[in-house]
Amino acid sequence: MIATYFAEIWQFLVFIARVSAVIVVLSGAILWFTDVNSKRGKSLVFSGILLAIVVQYFVFYPPTFALG
Repeated sequence: MIATYFAEIWQFLVFIARVSAVIVVLSGAILWFTDVNSKRGKSLVFSGILLAIVVQYFVFYPPTFALG
């Protein structure tokens, strides 16, 4: 029963991480291509891509929530 709750929480956290990766990349692209703050925009784009890669790794290889 507890393992199912952990799995549901895990799915929600993965969803939040995917949404935040998209938001970080979009905001970085806006900063980069409008030349408001090009250096900060590039770093946001690359860190958003890195976040998306890490999240995808945890989607492919999720932790096991086996108790006992």
